[in-house]
Amino acid sequence: MIPAYLTELFKHQQYDSNNFFLIAGPCVVESEELVMEVGDTVSRICADLGIPYVFKASYRKANRTSASSFTGIGDDNGLSLIKKVGETYQLPTTSDIHAHDEAAMAAPFIDILQIPAFLCRQTDLLMAAAETGKVVNVKKGQFLSGQSMKFAVDKIKLAGNQQIMLTERGTTFGYQDLVVDYRNIPWMQEHGCPVIMDCTHSLQQPNQTSGVTGGNPQLIGTIAKAAIAAGADGLFIETHPNPSVAKSDGANMLKLDLLKPLLEQLVKLRKAV
Repeated sequence: MIPAYLTELFKHQQYDSNNFFLIAGPCVVESEELVMEVGDTVSRICADLGIPYVFKASYRKANRTSASSFTGIGDDNGLSLIKKVGETYQLPTTSDIHAHDEAAMAAPFIDILQIPAFLCRQTDLLMAAAETGKVVNVKKGQFLSGQSMKFAVDKIKLAGNQQIMLTERGTTFGYQDLVVDYRNIPWMQEHGCPVIMDCTHSLQQPNQTSGVTGGNPQLIGTIAKAAIAAGADGLFIETHPNPSVAKSDGANMLKLDLLKPLLEQLVKLRKAV
């Protein structure tokens, strides 16, 4: 079920209330042309399939392997473009924040504040996000179990916010790989929150000696189908018209023209489940 605080965000969209919801967009705001193209394309696909849709893009990438990696076009520019996509296509929007003082800065521009996995234990960040009154989506740390995410949920509730989502994004396996433990989906749902499967970051191969994170995008469909079968409430998929030239996470993003056929399969699977 989609909770009331999300149905309010989806009020401008026509969708099947029994469907999963989708969070999708490019990894980072590279340009106005990119975010508008992705927002337009994905919103049309989701409208056709009855999928409630949240546009996602990072206004800044703070967690990069190399100090020379692209981080964004500036906070104000990035946030303004995310807001423009939301207003143009009447979509809720989300982006990640990295420090407690970013919460109040980003909140006027976006509807859902996303907490990166590496920062899911940062008490001041969680509580600052909660205090904005926005929906807070916390990505499960690659080093944590689903059960232990209870403490992140408790911190947000302690700050007076009940609007919480949790995202599974894989667990560290060795030094340069991740695996998905699908038990975490029902385990995190026990905390009373909708649970999202991050189908792209869970396929990352981090810490490459080249300084650029690798990935296995050919398995995005596998991760997504298994998540729907396991009862995930939503899916998170980063997508780009041409991942090979993307300025961040190109190695694990889904090519934009592959999104519709995948979503068509997932909608059928959801109905079967």
